[in-house]
Amino acid sequence: MPNRRARDLGITIGRGTPGPLNAITDVAGVRVGHRTVIRGDDGAPDAVRTGVTAIMPHEGRPWLEPVYAATHILNGYGELIGINTIRDWGTLDSPIVLTSSMLIGKAYDATVRWIARQDGDAGEAVMPCVTECDDSFLSNVLAEPISDDDVWGALDAAASGAVEEGCVGSGTGMQCYDFKGGIGTASRALEPEAGGSTVGVLVMTNHGDRQNLLIDGVRVGERLRDDMPIEHTEGSCIVIVATDAPLLPHQLRRVAERAGMGLSRGGSHASNTSGEQLIAFSTANRVPRDGAPYAPAAVPDGSAAGRILSAVFRATVEATEEAVVNALFASRTMTGRSGNTLFALPVDRTLELLGAAGRLSR
Repeated sequence: MPNRRARDLGITIGRGTPGPLNAITDVAGVRVGHRTVIRGDDGAPDAVRTGVTAIMPHEGRPWLEPVYAATHILNGYGELIGINTIRDWGTLDSPIVLTSSMLIGKAYDATVRWIARQDGDAGEAVMPCVTECDDSFLSNVLAEPISDDDVWGALDAAASGAVEEGCVGSGTGMQCYDFKGGIGTASRALEPEAGGSTVGVLVMTNHGDRQNLLIDGVRVGERLRDDMPIEHTEGSCIVIVATDAPLLPHQLRRVAERAGMGLSRGGSHASNTSGEQLIAFSTANRVPRDGAPYAPAAVPDGSAAGRILSAVFRATVEATEEAVVNALFASRTMTGRSGNTLFALPVDRTLELLGAAGRLSR
């Protein structure tokens, strides 16, 4: 049965219109792949509940045709390999790979090898973008949970079209507001007078305190206090923002910042030991690495373009907020190592609370 998504159930977040798939893949060329790794019986001390998710910024080879990109670190208790190149050069020249915190080195090494397999010596010149969240509550992170084949499987599976959400890929062992969390996605298609571009967001949730959870502004978390995990962790959240708006790196940094505002609309306050790593990239320009002359198309700064940038900002906030809710709605109860359990959001009870607050459109 397909996952129930927030908008399908009458939850309409924000004023913007989603793209056809309401996913990051509504941005043409962007592809997403997952590899889910589940081993061991529920409750076993060596149980593994983890995986890998890969985002390709376009249909080509980004190590040959980088795109403009930027990052914003909302709270820095986490790791993002490749951040220096993105910050200093303003470009993304690899897939973005998401995985478990303790597996980030393994995923980096495997991604280098995968790039080299695609293009000979290219792997020698590319430092892939790899980031993480901690899934050790459910997964034995010291049990050698993933192999090169798992990372390659996610990269090889990267495809356009609908994006699987919830307990899948790198989101397999993640939590969200003390519920089971994981992968979520959403998009916004801007009106022609606002530039006509598309903004797509993918999140890997592992953050939030239950009592702070807001869905479309309704304080549902404080009313859903049962089925708490035996241990609360502050966690992290990764947000990937893609757009086909012709933005330059300094503008994309501002877009990445707005993803943090989308998280806050759901109740996040970026806890002290939480790692919120936010990445934004534009598919509008491909930057040649061979030194060829290049004149990028760009939205100019200044008041004339203000309405375009403002529309992209609003779309980013809305799509981030909705992607987190989609991750919650798609996830299922999961038991991992040593009996640790994360319970799924009780969808029917949540809808009752939203309906009572007048926040359901049907």
